[in-house]
Amino acid sequence: MSEQPFRPREKLIEYQKYFQNIHKHTYLKGPYDKITSVAIPAALVASSLFLIGQGIYNMSHGIGKTE
Repeated sequence: MSEQPFRPREKLIEYQKYFQNIHKHTYLKGPYDKITSVAIPAALVASSLFLIGQGIYNMSHGIGKTE
């Protein structure tokens, strides 16, 4: 009574050959890895830099100060 594997062995061997032949970094081998490893962190950095710059501008001009 053994369980069936999630994927057939032939498909796993095919994926293994594909990923071993690519000469890229390990974290960029998959089809959507550029989105998760490059685009999302770049968007987070850009938005945080914008918000930091906006905060510095507001502090230097006295905008949003509570009395």
